[in-house]
Amino acid sequence: MSDPRQTTDPETNPLLKAWVTPFATPPFDEVKPEHFLPAFEQAFADHSAEIAAITNDPAAADFANTITALERSGKLLTKVAAVFYDLVSAHSNPAILEIDKEVSLRMARHWNPIMMNAVLFGRIAHLHENRAGLGLSPEQLRLLERTYTRFHRSGAGLSEEAKARMAEINEKLAQLGTGFSHHLLGDEQEWFMELGEADREGLPESFVAAAKAAAEERGMHGKAIVTLSRSSTEPFLKSSARRDLREKVYKAFTARGDNGNANDNNGTIVEILQLREESAKLLGYPTFAAYRLEDSMAKTPDAVRGLLERVWKPARARALSDRDEMQALITEEGGNFKLAPWDWRFYAEKLRLQRANFDDAAIKPYLTLDHMIAAAFDCATRLFGITFEERKDVPAWHPDVRVWEVKGPDGKHKALFYGDYYARPSKRSGAWMTSLRDQQKLDGEIAPLVINVCNFAKGANGEPSLLSPDDARTLFHEFGHGLHGMLSNVTYPSLSGTAVFTDFVELPSQLYEHWQERPEVLQQFARHYQTGEPLPDDLLQRFLAARKFNQGFATVEFVSSALVDLEFHTQPASAAQDVRAFEKKELEKIGMPEEISLRHRPTQFGHIFSGDHYASGYYSYMWSEVMDADAFGAFEEAGDIFDPAVAKRLHDDIYSSGGSVDPEAAYEAFRGRPPEPDALLRRRGLLDGARAA
Repeated sequence: MSDPRQTTDPETNPLLKAWVTPFATPPFDEVKPEHFLPAFEQAFADHSAEIAAITNDPAAADFANTITALERSGKLLTKVAAVFYDLVSAHSNPAILEIDKEVSLRMARHWNPIMMNAVLFGRIAHLHENRAGLGLSPEQLRLLERTYTRFHRSGAGLSEEAKARMAEINEKLAQLGTGFSHHLLGDEQEWFMELGEADREGLPESFVAAAKAAAEERGMHGKAIVTLSRSSTEPFLKSSARRDLREKVYKAFTARGDNGNANDNNGTIVEILQLREESAKLLGYPTFAAYRLEDSMAKTPDAVRGLLERVWKPARARALSDRDEMQALITEEGGNFKLAPWDWRFYAEKLRLQRANFDDAAIKPYLTLDHMIAAAFDCATRLFGITFEERKDVPAWHPDVRVWEVKGPDGKHKALFYGDYYARPSKRSGAWMTSLRDQQKLDGEIAPLVINVCNFAKGANGEPSLLSPDDARTLFHEFGHGLHGMLSNVTYPSLSGTAVFTDFVELPSQLYEHWQERPEVLQQFARHYQTGEPLPDDLLQRFLAARKFNQGFATVEFVSSALVDLEFHTQPASAAQDVRAFEKKELEKIGMPEEISLRHRPTQFGHIFSGDHYASGYYSYMWSEVMDADAFGAFEEAGDIFDPAVAKRLHDDIYSSGGSVDPEAAYEAFRGRPPEPDALLRRRGLLDGARAA
């Protein structure tokens, strides 16, 4: 019996044919799950043949026949993988997830012999040793250095025995990372809580509308539900007056991947940590964190710990002070209970209303999704001269996905931007930017296809999606990543867009968040969804005054997660045999307030366990925040948040240069000096607390 996942005729496989679509975009309307495995088979074979030709080239190694040839290799694999992983994350189904298990293993088995190929590495190493005399451009020199580093850190210089073990480890880690994300998605898909009329006390109309839309998405017509999407859970915890239901939702949210069921991630984490530790030691590093951080701006675990601890003390002090005020508020109201983690957001909103006469519910009607998209586009137009025009003729993976053509200041096509904004059961939680094609100029001008994926609550009955201030900031954050991809202007694909150090990649995204909360932007784009009235000046001022409220909580839940990530990867793996006990011990060590939980508990910490991109690197958001808080200061000092001269430097030195320049050099070229660390504490309103602590 034939495998239903496969198509036997490559002529009918849309992934293997030329794409006759606008801008040669993926024909999502034609692609079916059974097309992927044959396409991957062909792509693996093509790439292996290309690598063999480079490795066995009888001519002496030079930049063109080795480094440039590597850059040109694997085009089909890159193309097929981009489409596949977009669907795995943003619109999966059981067939796709089953194929993902096989593809993750096959991908590791394909890359291991390439990245550990001694002959190929010999050619690269020869060029690297003689790089000073090769007459390379700065970008070519950077590419050679990055290529050498990538192969060296993959184990290309190890003994044959060590390479064989490294290959086994990589295969197993690929399987475990895929399993981790599938388990997390499983727990998120399986749980929901129905809201009867009596369960809606305190919930704003906009939340109830979104809860009805979420039920509709699951085929539960006429019902309203809370799901484990952050965009559903957090607003519920902020506004529900039903303490019993807050507790139920909070416990379900924080228990994802930790329920002792088929989706339990505890055992997966233990295995991942053991294998990461072994791989680091094979490569000559004492810990996985030491290995990972060597190739970053931070360089060492001590440097990361230093930054996190500097921020931790004032943040914890602020959080404890806020906790005491909330406990007093509970007592004032006649509540005979101790503040619990499921109470924090609810009473923080009350406290903010008391202190700043502001709550999120007041501003939400003014933050419609469409207006915030328009605001993000307008800021990009004013800063960088690019324009956006919606296209209805570009195929996408779901009817909700929107596509815009991006044109440069010269009016020429620059990129396509895909926006996939609404939560749905087929999408993993969170928000992210990725691409279907990266910008490059190696063989003509290749324009990028950039994606933003979010999980905002959809409005019901034709009502617009209303965003919280956090949602609006998330939209700008991911669009900042998107600009990094769209504005990229490099020759080589390996240096394109977001191909930079993890602790630098968050700079363009976090920096862009600053524009979202500026009065100049909100006055223009924050308009009431029913009346079209602009945001009243009084409410705007109260919103701006309240921005730094609850920053102790936000900083504590982030920094604690980053510290736990660091400890997982600096301590021996044997210390984390019991993941829950390890988490508890580490939180006690830093004095974690018991009323606050980690932003990501280990069993749901996809950043560090669904793959290793942020493993030992969750701190990166804060490392980048030191730069982004400092960088926005350049516009403030110029007296204009759209100052043309500063915007040009930002474009040239940060957004368009991709990985072609060392990040420290790139930042200093833009700012004229290294970043000032206190800018972060100032932005979060923690500077006074820092001095007191």
